[in-house]
Amino acid sequence: MSPAGGQDGMQKRLPPWFKIRLTVNERSAAVERLVKNGNLHTVCQSASCPNQSECWSRGTATFMILGNICTRRCGFCGIPAGKPSRIDAEEPVRVAAAVESLRLQYAVITSVTRDDLHDGGASVFAETVNAIRSRNPMCKIEVLIPDFQGSETALTTVLSVRPDVLNHNMETVPSLYPVVRPQGDYLRSLELLRRAKNRGAATKTGLMLGLGEGMNEIISVMEDLRRVDCDMLTLGQYLQPSHEHLPVQRYYTPVEFDLLRERALSLGFDAVASGPLVRSSYHAEQYSL
Repeated sequence: MSPAGGQDGMQKRLPPWFKIRLTVNERSAAVERLVKNGNLHTVCQSASCPNQSECWSRGTATFMILGNICTRRCGFCGIPAGKPSRIDAEEPVRVAAAVESLRLQYAVITSVTRDDLHDGGASVFAETVNAIRSRNPMCKIEVLIPDFQGSETALTTVLSVRPDVLNHNMETVPSLYPVVRPQGDYLRSLELLRRAKNRGAATKTGLMLGLGEGMNEIISVMEDLRRVDCDMLTLGQYLQPSHEHLPVQRYYTPVEFDLLRERALSLGFDAVASGPLVRSSYHAEQYSL
């Protein structure tokens, strides 16, 4: 569910335009200590995000709730799959304390997919949002949620706490779902975004490029997203987390990413982040409405 892009599995010969910033300073060290001492998970670490160094050096991180084991086995994602652990009742409070300690003005909360839970973990999302707001009332909150197996009740639980942005990633084009997201459903994800928008939420989604999709397929997905009035879009280059994951079929050039951004804006998206290193929560505060 979460953005892919592993550092360990990166192919040795990346394109010359693909430059990853490695930055270590006092803020990145503080974030690392906070995550470790608070027994917290971040998608930065679990999905081996190439932007971890840069984001942590800015004193920010994307917190991942509901443990570190996913119930789904997506072909692109570096997060471990298997049997998840029990729900940690204190996790929302610890996340809120971390957000307060980092003095974040914009927090992104995501999770593994928990198909083993009756509500998919929606109640824990709600508890986490409420816990953050109780300590940091001025902090804006973006939630990056799984599909909750299409449960409208679970979606209502999350929307009831009024996150500033409701993010759910489409990840790829419909033709690639059987290999990229075998337990996902393109129309189900599209319907989730439609329902959220109809309930008044600011909606956001993201696509990974380079898995074998055609340019016409990318544009078709954009058009589908605008038909459900999705507000924000991220487009980034897929990177193979390990040799066990799907290989990269193609590297898109910065020019192509720019052209796709312009096409997305012309279709009516309010905000578009498009580039090789763009991920769902990368500089999320800059692209929020």
